[in-house]
Amino acid sequence: MLTRNSLSLLLWVLFDGGLLTPLQSQPQQTLATEPRENVTHLPGQRPHFQRVKRGWVWNQFFVLEEYMGSEPQYVGKLHSDLDKGEGTVKYTLSGDGAGTVFTIDETTGDIHAIRSLDREEKPFYTLRAQAVDIETRKPLEPESEFIIKVQDINDNEPKFLDGPYVATVPEMSPVGAYVLQVKATDADDPTYGNSARVVYSILQGQPYFSIDPKTGVIRTALPNMDREVKEQYQVLIQAKDMGGQLGGLAGTTIVNITLTDVNDNPPRFPKSIFHLKVPESSPIGSAIGRIRAVDPDFGQNAEIEYNIVPGDGGNLFDIVTDEDTQEGVIKLKKSLDFETKKAYTFKVEASNLHLDHRFHSAGPFKDTATVKTSVLDVDEPPVFSKPLYTMEVYEDTPVGTIIGAVTAQDLDVGSSAVRYFIDWKSDGDSYFTIDGNEGTIATNELLDRESTAQYNFSIIASKVSNPLLTSKVNILINVLDVNEFPPEISVPYETAVCENAKPGQIIQIVSAADRDLSPAGQQFSFRLSPEAAIKPNFTVRDFRNNTAGIETRRNGYSRRQQELYFLPVIIEDSSYPVQSSTNTMTIRVCRCDSDGTILSCNVEAIFLPVGLSTGALIAILLCIVILLAIVVLYVALRRQKKKDTLMTSKEDIRDNVIHYDDEGGGEEDTQAFDIGALRNPKVIEENKIRRDIKPDSLCLPRQRPPVEDNTDIRDFIHQRLQENDVDPTAPPYDSLATYAYEGSGSVAESLSSIDSLTTEADQDYDYLTDWGPRFKVLADMFGEEESYNPDKVT
Repeated sequence: MLTRNSLSLLLWVLFDGGLLTPLQSQPQQTLATEPRENVTHLPGQRPHFQRVKRGWVWNQFFVLEEYMGSEPQYVGKLHSDLDKGEGTVKYTLSGDGAGTVFTIDETTGDIHAIRSLDREEKPFYTLRAQAVDIETRKPLEPESEFIIKVQDINDNEPKFLDGPYVATVPEMSPVGAYVLQVKATDADDPTYGNSARVVYSILQGQPYFSIDPKTGVIRTALPNMDREVKEQYQVLIQAKDMGGQLGGLAGTTIVNITLTDVNDNPPRFPKSIFHLKVPESSPIGSAIGRIRAVDPDFGQNAEIEYNIVPGDGGNLFDIVTDEDTQEGVIKLKKSLDFETKKAYTFKVEASNLHLDHRFHSAGPFKDTATVKTSVLDVDEPPVFSKPLYTMEVYEDTPVGTIIGAVTAQDLDVGSSAVRYFIDWKSDGDSYFTIDGNEGTIATNELLDRESTAQYNFSIIASKVSNPLLTSKVNILINVLDVNEFPPEISVPYETAVCENAKPGQIIQIVSAADRDLSPAGQQFSFRLSPEAAIKPNFTVRDFRNNTAGIETRRNGYSRRQQELYFLPVIIEDSSYPVQSSTNTMTIRVCRCDSDGTILSCNVEAIFLPVGLSTGALIAILLCIVILLAIVVLYVALRRQKKKDTLMTSKEDIRDNVIHYDDEGGGEEDTQAFDIGALRNPKVIEENKIRRDIKPDSLCLPRQRPPVEDNTDIRDFIHQRLQENDVDPTAPPYDSLATYAYEGSGSVAESLSSIDSLTTEADQDYDYLTDWGPRFKVLADMFGEEESYNPDKVT
């Protein structure tokens, strides 16, 4: 606090003496610095020659933060040039903290801070000052704005907002390797003094690490720091303000630094020789022992690969790495035999998988150890001389005949006698027996190859000294065939021959089947029987490959003469004794086309004309059907033509028909037929010869007398009908229109409105009542309409 006040006093002396030039000045308002008071002159009316005091900041007051005095802290003084000291001017204060933080003496203009201020909470306050005439209550000068700035003191220590820190750095790093950068923040004003200037230092962690006092960057300070010696380091960092000078505030944080591993250590076996003991009965692929090389590194840098160095006994063993324990697991590649060899020696090499080139100069990253393996003798079961025994026996061999023998031997040092048994699970029917001492196998029942061609069962051998030690071997016995059955022809037994067949044609390939053996194990021969070979129509050609062809011997066959031929074929096998059979094939004569395709083999086809094919018959039948259809169509057309001459206007199916069967709609009926054309003589066309037919030269042209304008419709239609009757070019090539003309003999005469009276008043509808009850209603309707006509004048 003493230092801060001394500095303020020094500044006051400098500015009051005019030693420093103000940053900016305004003619309306300046700051006068006097001992123990700050005076601000408000602008007002004053002589132009009045001297204006200069201040270094014209519109700004300063107040110390954290003021602990008993009296309110004096801030400054407001003074107007119009204030003559007579007590006629009143000073007011408004803005930030007016009345709550700052107060003003209304008469003197002195400003005081009534409570302690914190710059970190609010660094400045903006207020407005006003000079008012006490009597008139009117402002003497315009309202002025100024700032009260809270001057900082060093009341906040630096803080590490991100601490504590965690960092890593590889082991064996050189001096000056980057580790981490720390940063401390100070809440004091960084633009004023050294309150916020922070300096970093290490309180704990030397001589391993160093820190840059300005940037806070931590680096290694010792070379070759070994993770295997020490892995974790805790460094205490201090940040001190005031540039690290005496009296500054300080804050600390902890940085936990871990050395990460690099592959700087090779694997090493803890001993040079490993001894293993392995029973000779160990199965192939089983683990017989473990060895381990030690690597002080960590993670993948400690991964080890084991290999067996080629040499004595190395080909019987294999070694793999256990990924979890990094041990070398030795496995058996081949079976061991104590009686053959009792010990093996080989070398194992351990090396790192991931090498670091920076440490190659230290030597190879691998180590070698010797493994000595002793084979232990185990009481083993007997061993058969073969892994599988195959024997043969003829079917129908007498019971008790020996067909073969098996041999098993105890290979242990103290050999024991062996006993033999048939596994009843594999030979439940007891077709064979075995001598328990000699191992000979004999038949126990008659064997039939056609029933069972092969037998498969197991023989068990056990030691007399230890019956629990047994071994098993499979026996495969093939039953040999004795030729009992003759061969037979395979299907088909029936074939066909074309009537137009030529001599030497093969019409069918036949093969044979033998129930004794499959055709692959036999050799069959084919020939005709002696009685069929005298005058053969067909013959048999043996192809010498267990097949034969049926060959024609004639030029053409007739179904009328003979439809079926029966061909006896003799088939012999090659076994002993030779068996043969006669098989009769049925050959049917069929009708074929020129390509040899069979068309028909039915009996009915024989009675058809010779040389007439089915296609020709179908064509003939199709022609007959077409002719019948033409006749029927012609008759139907003739009948239709006769019907057309008698048909009414409703029966015309050829062209448009206009039919009238109503009385007409009068003049207002625009949908009815327009008869104006019938009254117009201009519609009568000139005689034209038809363009769709050739006119007859003897045909006379039509005589069309002129039609008068008032020609009656009946006479006009009658005239048209006569012209069409005598015209040879008339229908069916022309249209026929009929008109239902009632004539002049109608009781009601014409209903057309053409001849109606000129006015509705002249019309009399009483005559309609004479036509009957239906027209009486019509007469009443028209009569009522006339009587209710509002336009009618009575």
